[in-house]
Amino acid sequence: MNKKLQPVSLTIMGKEYKIACAPDEQSDLIQSAGQLDIQMRQMRDSGKVAGADRIAVMAALNLAHELQLMKSQNATLNQTLNECLAKMTHKIENILENP
Repeated sequence: MNKKLQPVSLTIMGKEYKIACAPDEQSDLIQSAGQLDIQMRQMRDSGKVAGADRIAVMAALNLAHELQLMKSQNATLNQTLNECLAKMTHKIENILENP
């Protein structure tokens, strides 16, 4: 299925960017741009990072690190859930086999 892309206007650190995006993904894109804007403004305002390029790279690294942590936590939670489900299945099978 081919999604028709529509332009979305985003403002990050006072600069406007037009991005083509599927209509059903616009809300997520706008939220992501908002998060990036917050990260970049916090870095700029801290005074520890100078220059828009460096601020953008550091913000991207922070967000990528946060994403990696979430993926790791998700994998751990999935593994725990699968183990619990396997134990429950085993218990149910035992009960059904030995009434």
